[in-house]
Amino acid sequence: MKVAIIAANGGMFDAYKVFNIASAAAATDAEVGIFFTFEGLNLIHKEGHKQLPMPAGTEHFQEGFKRANVPSIEELVSMASEMGVKMIACQMTMDVMSLEKEHFVEGVDVGGAASFLHFASDANITLTF
Repeated sequence: MKVAIIAANGGMFDAYKVFNIASAAAATDAEVGIFFTFEGLNLIHKEGHKQLPMPAGTEHFQEGFKRANVPSIEELVSMASEMGVKMIACQMTMDVMSLEKEHFVEGVDVGGAASFLHFASDANITLTF
């Protein structure tokens, strides 16, 4: 199975959705690729993914995450990378935001939409967050 995910939003809840699904799919031996674009680049930014915003009024989730022993976003990013999830940072968005590959966590590739479309062209599941 092949799973293609587009991460276009950069909040805490977006990160949990993206990395939980990516890791779950990778655990079933699926080939998984995530294309990070616009605010989604925050999810793999070396500093940005450590301080992702939560929607106003949802602060109580932080306690729930701790109580349920939910891994941090930093841990989820690392797990996804170790599981072989392909992570592609959008070159165009990086150019617009004056970002370089060095700004992102280890294991991230840089590519354009065409690179991701090639990967996703035969995906069994395609998701956008």
